[in-house]
Amino acid sequence: MKTLTKFMRNMGIIVIVLLAVTIFNPLVVTKSNEYSLIIQFGKVVRVENSAGPSLRIPFLQSVQKIPKYKMISDLYPSDVTTKDKKVMTVDSFVIWDINDPVKYLASLNASKEKAEVRLGNVVYNSIKNVLSSTNQADIISGRDGNLAKTITENIGDAMDSYGIHIYAVETKKLDLPDSNKESVYQRMISERNNIAAQYTADGDYQSSLIKNETDKTVKETIAKANAEAEKIKAEGEARYMQILSDAYNDEAKADFYNYVRSLDALKASMKGDNKTVILNEDSELARILSGSW
Repeated sequence: MKTLTKFMRNMGIIVIVLLAVTIFNPLVVTKSNEYSLIIQFGKVVRVENSAGPSLRIPFLQSVQKIPKYKMISDLYPSDVTTKDKKVMTVDSFVIWDINDPVKYLASLNASKEKAEVRLGNVVYNSIKNVLSSTNQADIISGRDGNLAKTITENIGDAMDSYGIHIYAVETKKLDLPDSNKESVYQRMISERNNIAAQYTADGDYQSSLIKNETDKTVKETIAKANAEAEKIKAEGEARYMQILSDAYNDEAKADFYNYVRSLDALKASMKGDNKTVILNEDSELARILSGSW
């Protein structure tokens, strides 16, 4: 029992010493990622924004620590209406920090929860203003970073009075509400099918033009070839007739030509297995073969 009493007495002394050190300790240690606000009689009398130790007046002055680094706050999804009166669901987050700890403490009591409420309201208003001036199709097809940049720029200095600086607002999800997704998708599919049909019709038209032009070229080429062939044939026949004329005008050539023609006629008549030819002795062929021509 005496041991327990002694232990309790020692613990009391330790607690008192710790309280005394805490209350009377004038040392303030500021980290690199925080502000140390020295408060006296409810007012901020000094802001320590550099890492290292500093002093305060015990009893009269207290210390309020405030973050000095970038923070990410996830905002609640919200529905907004586009320029063409279509509803879209926006799920976004904001990157921010505290650039004026005195304003932050005075306006929001250094509460991150209150700061995120204000951020949510300001960001929602900016998203609503930007999307209400943009058609849904442009929003869906224009996710190239410009939308987030426009939303951030539209906020402007709305959070300056709270000592907050916004670096960026990014959209995690920008989608259609579940209630009208199907109808919008079907309409988009129908529009794309119409575009595809138009492309197909244009392709068929261009194909017909190419085929017609090709057929025309082929016909013209064939016609030219036939005309050239007829010309060559006519020239050949004319040359043939000229040769015949020359042959018949020359007695020596005429005899030889008749001889060759007679042999060709004899050859043509000897067909099949029967090789016997009966000629009248007065026929020109018999006279040629007998040498009496």
